[in-house]
Amino acid sequence: MTASSSAALLDQEAIRRLRELDPSGGNKLLERVVAAFSSSLDRLLPDLARARSAPTPDYTVIRHVTHTLKSSSASLGAMALAARCADIEAMAREGRSDGLAEQLDAMLDDIQQVRAALAALL
Repeated sequence: MTASSSAALLDQEAIRRLRELDPSGGNKLLERVVAAFSSSLDRLLPDLARARSAPTPDYTVIRHVTHTLKSSSASLGAMALAARCADIEAMAREGRSDGLAEQLDAMLDDIQQVRAALAALL
């Protein structure tokens, strides 16, 4: 992933704000926030896979996962991912399955791109 493509995926203002909190980089704040995001994904994505593969989608779990990812994505500047999570969260809240699988697949693609952009950033 190039610097320009990671810049397109991540809001540079959000990254700048995180870096301002640790100007010297000595506390490795950005690295710790990225690691926490990655750890959160590792914990939540298996739950999401189980929730969506159930005979009837488990909207409560889908809503919880997307709500959590919406917040953490936004804090890292992954605004497109955060917006998609908000859309899926609303669908799950309303119990709408039409288009849900496609949105979840697109979210998983977005997550892979954000992970790559964050890796390039570090």
